[in-house]
Amino acid sequence: MSEVYQSIQMLGVMLLLLGVILIAIPFLAKVVPSLDKIPPIILWVYKKDGFYFATSPILIIISLISIILFLLRRV
Repeated sequence: MSEVYQSIQMLGVMLLLLGVILIAIPFLAKVVPSLDKIPPIILWVYKKDGFYFATSPILIIISLISIILFLLRRV
């Protein structure tokens, strides 16, 4: 039973880290203009009228795959 809790805890920690990274990306996009040179699959930045939205499609894909694998292992 503790293995299940450990897996859920690890998933939670990974999702927290992913959240912190995704929250930090728009602030970095404002401060570091050279982030526009990063390929869009790694970092996608939307800028319009002082509004910045930045995300990482790779991180989203990896997190979705990890959640699906976690759910499939539990069945």
